Amino acid sequence: MKHHNLRYWIALKFVDGVGNVGFKTLVDALGSPQNVFQETINTLRMVPGIGEKTADRIKAFNDWEKVEREMETAHKMNVSIATFQDPQYPKALLNIYDFPPFLYVKGILGENDINVAVVGSRAASTYGKFSTERLCRELAMHGITVVSGMARGIDSAAHRGALAGKGRTIAVLGSGLDVVYPPENEKLFLEIAAHGAVITDFPFSTPPHGPNFPARNRIISGISHGVVVVEAGEKSGSLITARLALEQGREVFAVPGSIDTAGSRGTHKLIKQGAKLIENVYDVLDEILPQLDRELQVKFLQAKNSPQDNAAQEKGTPAAAEVSGLSDAETSVLKQVSSKPVNVDSIIVSTGLKANDVLSILLNMELQGLVRQLPGKIFVRKE
Repeated sequence: MKHHNLRYWIALKFVDGVGNVGFKTLVDALGSPQNVFQETINTLRMVPGIGEKTADRIKAFNDWEKVEREMETAHKMNVSIATFQDPQYPKALLNIYDFPPFLYVKGILGENDINVAVVGSRAASTYGKFSTERLCRELAMHGITVVSGMARGIDSAAHRGALAGKGRTIAVLGSGLDVVYPPENEKLFLEIAAHGAVITDFPFSTPPHGPNFPARNRIISGISHGVVVVEAGEKSGSLITARLALEQGREVFAVPGSIDTAGSRGTHKLIKQGAKLIENVYDVLDEILPQLDRELQVKFLQAKNSPQDNAAQEKGTPAAAEVSGLSDAETSVLKQVSSKPVNVDSIIVSTGLKANDVLSILLNMELQGLVRQLPGKIFVRKE
């Protein structure tokens, strides 16, 4: 959109009392934000739901310097602003009640992205992060764009998994794009922007205050075909995302965990309420497929039945000593896995390696077709 027209979009968003719904009402009634500012006070007051106070504030708006600063910051940061009339604005987001009039975008929003959100606890367990990275890596390898909130724990693991799978990922922030939160995710922020997009509907310099996150959660679910919850306590914000997804007509999935873990209570509650239990990537893919148009369905099925996928399934299982290119640690782990199921804890004890190292090695071996994971962190060699 041209600079001259875009300034009116930003200005209208800055007017106190003009929310997302009111913004759309005004544009629908008058054609464009520019027309809104050029209309008479009487015409503005006649727009349903606007009222005298809001109309008066629109006519009184004069902080154009603030608008110019916003646009200058976007230019300096190489951030685009996608209005709901732009092609790159997510079409699925237009179906929610209070969709934002525009999004700040660092990176690229693909028009044909097949989005699946993966969210969960900030205080994630090793199992939760491992399961998330594995699932998101496989989703990315099947052409799915992984959406999350770039928070600590499960969100960060979701983005990293998608990046490891050489796929696209989208982070939705609860702050301005110039405020990276948490601060330790600055490198991840840049990687996501380079292989997808970081987006927000909050202006620059907006801090990550608590009320912002439920608001951003509606965008996470709104741009996605479904929401996967990996770990969540009984009062987790991820459950808000799941509730919003249901209200928006999206699919809700949950990854089961240990019955003794507090982080499993939220996900198990979702399963009891009807969320689909996730054991592997195809549990997600098979539910998402019917939602896509024919062209995307063909692309989806081609990825699912790719030669790489079939080759991994048909590959034989050589002995650990016969597998070339393995490090000493990888060889040690593979020797502990046979045709008989073995628990990951036994592998950790037998090898003497750190738990995180063993889980990372097993994830890589699973993706190489050397081992297979069963429910409960049980592993077997692939036949």
